[in-house]
Amino acid sequence: MFRTLAKTTAATAVVCTVAGAGLVLDQEYAKAQSDTTATTAATATTATVGATVGATVGASVGASVGDSFTGTKKIQIDGHSVNVSCSGRTHRGEPLVMLMAGGGEGLENMAPLQKSLAKTSRVCSYDRLGEGASDKPAPGTLQTVDDTGRLLTKVLDRLAGDRPVVLAGHSLGGYIAARYTPDHTDRVKGLVLLDATIPHLTRDMNRTIPADATGPAAQLRDGAIAVNEGQNPEQFVIADGPVHSAGCIPVEILKHESQYAEVPQYGPALEDMWAKGQNEWLKISRNSHLSTAKGSGHYIHIDRPDLTLRTINRVTHRAAHQH
Repeated sequence: MFRTLAKTTAATAVVCTVAGAGLVLDQEYAKAQSDTTATTAATATTATVGATVGATVGASVGASVGDSFTGTKKIQIDGHSVNVSCSGRTHRGEPLVMLMAGGGEGLENMAPLQKSLAKTSRVCSYDRLGEGASDKPAPGTLQTVDDTGRLLTKVLDRLAGDRPVVLAGHSLGGYIAARYTPDHTDRVKGLVLLDATIPHLTRDMNRTIPADATGPAAQLRDGAIAVNEGQNPEQFVIADGPVHSAGCIPVEILKHESQYAEVPQYGPALEDMWAKGQNEWLKISRNSHLSTAKGSGHYIHIDRPDLTLRTINRVTHRAAHQH
């Protein structure tokens, strides 16, 4: 279905535009799959050159700042090979920033941001199962928030050790970070959402593009819902659900300024849907703030790297000094 949709010339521009706004349709996923071979080769080279593997043991017994290495390498988690990348200084007590890319994107999508953040912080990223150079999920299985959360916990165990963590996620990565954080406030001390996939995307898409819609609009709606139901490389179900509280940790939410101009019939309604969904994420903390990234589309960290860098650095500073 998705390859046919992506090849339909009339629908491609519409699909790509809305896919970029967190609906992650086939063309993004097809690109990610075609890049996997090159990414794997680059990963192996980087790991050989840059990795200095091992946990740094702290002054106090049992304390750890996580694996101390620079570069990209594979780690083994529950029988799966998971591609990870880390850079920047490792200082005890300072938060580790974990970058989480959107659906259909490997960690290389956030590599320029990681390089900038590494000037002042320890920062890592990883490919979820089915993305980038990591293993694929088992055939015929669907991944849930609990599944991807368990993987994230074990990645953080290796890379962050006992230090606090700031999660910074784009699109689907932001959705996963936002679902994960309320249950892990012992570790996650700050959160940045970059145009995160909204909490009730399936419900809101059905409300925004009605059942009697035809043509590209209907393809858009049906394709997005299929992706939400698990028809994606991660085999991940993007489930609707309420926003749970993470207490009072610092949370910054950035949303795009304009993304749906090429969908004139439903563009304004889709923008309104997305804005209301971003407002829903404010419920995650009593210390949350939402702002619009002026001049940006969905890829805020690419369109506005300056704003993204300032926002993550600000949350990281607040997370380091909140106690």
